[in-house]
Amino acid sequence: MNSPTAPLRAASQSRWRWSTFAAPSRFYQLAGRCIPWFWGLALVLGLAGLWVGFAIAPSDFQQGEAYRIIFVHVPAAWMSMLIYLVLAASAAWGWMLNVRMASMYARALAPTGALFTLLALWTGALWGKPTWGAWWVWDARLSSEFILLLLYLGYIALTEAIDDERRAANAGALLALVGAVNIPIIYFSVRWWNTLHQGATISMTAAPKMAHIMLLAMLLMTLSFWAYSFAVVWTRARAIVLEQECEAAWVRELKAAKNSERGG
Repeated sequence: MNSPTAPLRAASQSRWRWSTFAAPSRFYQLAGRCIPWFWGLALVLGLAGLWVGFAIAPSDFQQGEAYRIIFVHVPAAWMSMLIYLVLAASAAWGWMLNVRMASMYARALAPTGALFTLLALWTGALWGKPTWGAWWVWDARLSSEFILLLLYLGYIALTEAIDDERRAANAGALLALVGAVNIPIIYFSVRWWNTLHQGATISMTAAPKMAHIMLLAMLLMTLSFWAYSFAVVWTRARAIVLEQECEAAWVRELKAAKNSERGG
């Protein structure tokens, strides 16, 4: 007689392909194994980044100690833009190819993207007060980043307001695709307009403008935020999978196995 979890084991033992995470049952099992590792990486890399950035890196000759907020502010801003692009791509993939797992990824990404956007705005205000003399100015970079926060909140509100999962995913995808226009505006705003915000700290086409030890701290924090994002987004995606696949056979088998374990 087959074990209740046999289909799940078979799914997790099959060869990994590009479409491995497109199947909810496979995603649920494989993500469950990866999430603890991502939490560990996020903790180790985050502590290392904070130690290098706040204890080892030297003071800035112009901004003194206030510049150290950059080790949180810039990685958070990067993640806010990157996550939105991944969200828009996932939502579009789910919409155009009718891949439900892609739509679930998009919904799982939105709260984390909103959190990083809020963190970027908040740390930017903390940095702006001692350097600009103001908590907030309506310049191009800050305004477009604030619009990004509104886009995240709008996507969350829209997808949660529609009961039908398919309609909610399609409506959210449309909003996400339209809002993606804002990402290049955020990135290039300091080049296109004469803004109070400083230019890009790191460019893909030029050498870094900061000391190597500062760059190391920023990269460690960025990797930590990456690992944190995988941990929380996959955790949230697993919950969404269970909610939307509650009538599927593999979910019923999983519940039966859990109940059997609890009953001894």
